[in-house]
Formats: sequence, C-alpha cells, structure tokens
Amino acid sequence: MAKVRNVYVCQQCGHITQTWMGRCAGCGEWNSLVEQSAAAPKAATSRAPGTSKARPLSSVSLGEGGEVRLRIGIGELDRVLGGGLVSGALTLLGGDPGVGKSTLLLMAMQAFARKGIRVLYVSAEESARQVRLRADRLGVSGDELFLLAETGLDAVVAAIDDVKPRVLVLDSVQTLQEPELDSVPGSISQVRQVAAKAMQIAKGKDIATFLVGHVTKDGNLAGPRALEHMVDTVLYFEGDGSNALRILRATKNRFGSTGEIGMFEMREEGLAEVPDASARLLKERARGAAGTVVTCTMEGSRPLLVEVQALVGRPTQGNPARTAVGVDRGRLAMLLAVLGKAGLDLSDRDVFVSVAGGVKVQEPAADLAIAVALHSSALDRPVEPDLLVFGEVGLVGELRGVSSPQLRLREAERHGFRRARVPMSVDGEGAGLILVPSRTLGEVLMGT
Repeated sequence: MAKVRNVYVCQQCGHITQTWMGRCAGCGEWNSLVEQSAAAPKAATSRAPGTSKARPLSSVSLGEGGEVRLRIGIGELDRVLGGGLVSGALTLLGGDPGVGKSTLLLMAMQAFARKGIRVLYVSAEESARQVRLRADRLGVSGDELFLLAETGLDAVVAAIDDVKPRVLVLDSVQTLQEPELDSVPGSISQVRQVAAKAMQIAKGKDIATFLVGHVTKDGNLAGPRALEHMVDTVLYFEGDGSNALRILRATKNRFGSTGEIGMFEMREEGLAEVPDASARLLKERARGAAGTVVTCTMEGSRPLLVEVQALVGRPTQGNPARTAVGVDRGRLAMLLAVLGKAGLDLSDRDVFVSVAGGVKVQEPAADLAIAVALHSSALDRPVEPDLLVFGEVGLVGELRGVSSPQLRLREAERHGFRRARVPMSVDGEGAGLILVPSRTLGEVLMGT
C-alpha cells in the first residue's frame, strides 16, 4: 500500500507544494493553499459505473452526420449554443449567485420535458421542495422532468442509471462531493473529480449535461481554470441587481461560434426572451442630450445597437478621474490622447464613459462613437438623434474600416436611423441611410 502523505494544493490554479506558504508560487494568490492527501484517487483513472470500455473505430464506421442537436425551443439560448444542445456535450454555465442560472436551466428543462425528452435536474444547493416551489412559480412541470436533491456524487450516478435521462443538470459543481475524497466540497480536487465524472457520464452514456458554476469577485469561474478546458461549451450569464437585463455569452463552443450573445429580461414570472435587443437597449435613450451617441457593435453574427454615454467634468487641479463602464479603460486612455492631438485636450478634466444597459463593447468599432460622445459632452453640443456612428480610430487619428458594415447599417435603418458617420472604406451600396464617410477623426468632430 502506498504511503499516505499530505501536500498543499492551491484552490485557484492547482499548484502543489510540499510545505504551506502564505502566497501561491503558481498564481500569486494569498491564503489559497489547502492541505490535502496525496493518495487521493485520480479522476483520470476512474470510470463512471455503467460506461462500457471504449474501443477504436475506423472513420468509415463512424458514418456521416456526427452531432445530434436537441433544439431547446428558447431562441436566445439556442442561438448561443449554435443551434441547440448537442447530445453527449458537457456545457458549463457560470454566473454570479442569484443572476438566474437555475431559473434559466429550469425553463430549458421544461422545454425539453414538453417534447417528451426525459431530463434529470440535480440540485446540490437546495432541497427538492425548494426546487419544486421555484418550478411551481415558473410554471414548470411535466412527467419527463425529474428532480433530485443530493450532494453525493455516487447517489447522483445511481439516479442517472435509474432515470436514464437524455439531458442532465448538475447544480452546482462546487457543492457536489465525491465521497472517496477527504477534501471539502468546492476544493480543487473535488471540483476536478466532479467535472471528470460528469464528462465520463456525458460521453459514455450520450447524455447532454449542464454543469452550473459560480464566479469569483474577479469574474472568473470558481475553481480551477482547467475546468473550462474539460468541457465542450462555456457560457456566462451576466447581469446585476440594478438592471433586469441579463446577457448570456458563449466564450467557448466546440459545436458553434463564440461571441454570440442571448438577451433575457428578469420578470416576476421568470426570464423572458428579448429577441429585439437593439430596441430594448434604446428604449430609455435620452434624445437631444449632450454626450450620447448610438453605435452598432457585432456580437458574433448579431448586430446590436447600443448607446454610448460620456460625461466630461470641469477642469480640476487634482488628478482627473478616468472611469469606463462597458468599454476597455486602456482604449479610453488611447482615445483621450488622440483627441488631445486633434485639439480637444481633456487631460485636466474628469472623464466618465459608459455603455447603457449593462452591455460590454469589446470591439474597436466603438472607438469613433466614444470620441464623438466625449466631444459632444465637452462642448455641450448634442448629436443628431438619428445619427449612427461606428469606426476604429488609429493612433494618428485615421479612421479604419470594421467588419460587417452592411449588417450594421441595415440594423440601424430598421430602427429609424437616417444618417451614419463611417470610415471611407465603408461601401454604401444598398444602404438606406445617408452615409457621411470621413478619413480622420478631425473631419468627424468638425461635422458634429
């Protein structure tokens, strides 16, 4: 029998050391080392009960077609998944506590149960009665929907063998426990073991499986980063308590494109889809106010109209504030420097930039809109309410083209916009808007 010895494992990155240290040498996190037994069974050598031993198959014997899609019927969720849930896929859904992860999955399981697809929802955080009360509030029921309140992984495996579902939800990966390990639930060894068992069940029994995970204060999934590499799809459910809007974003998808988003609105009866996200984001727009301009960003293949707001304060003798919400702070600093070269010096003023609605704009196509909003706020000169602005701004003030300009223009036309400030490279053929192409940022500022 192998000698049992104790080691210290970082709960953030998985770094292993023989002695305890206050700070992890692998990731630099403080107070993250936890003592564990080194003789714990490895997840890679275990196999879920009931799974048969795999044997090699030729590419011809595998046949054609490949993946089997299970369309959920919730359009926004199907869009993010790439057309539906793939049978046998392992999907990780992360988000802040209380954002609505369990509500979204209960609605998805209801949609499957209505189609006669048997599903099993395992809750390791709530009792079966609590899950039942939430299901009743959402109107979720069905003979093919099975609920289980259990924290032990062996009991969950036994329930899977009994129910034989086609879709499985494990809520959450931080609270399920492998009894063979002596570490506490949520530790790095437990999370890895639970994820490994879930992967073996999904692949070995061809069950589409959802893993629910919480995120840390830094916005990352709690547990090891290796967890994201074990699954097929990683979804983030974003939102805050001050806004009813929720955004579902795919950051990894082996069966579809990443960058797609789905939008939901939290209501008393549950989550409601927002198919026309542009109209929802512009619903409360303040027309005729200085410092606001509309741009169109691409989220995957989806054009999205968003409102960029800027507020420039009065000159101050102290260090001016630089606040960016929904845009990259480094990008804002670069644009402020370019504006200074163009004749608008804001180095002694407080600057605040925000994307209304809680949306995060990550592409450089919003550069021109941010610059125009700052110029409008600094001069207290409103921008025309029917004007669309998009384009990348270079370090010398030149305007560069962006991807999918025709999709952006059509989305703006559909919502009543009439004019667009765009780079010279944008072709206006077929567009219903009046295009005002410009070569430099200075030309745009002179005309707005």
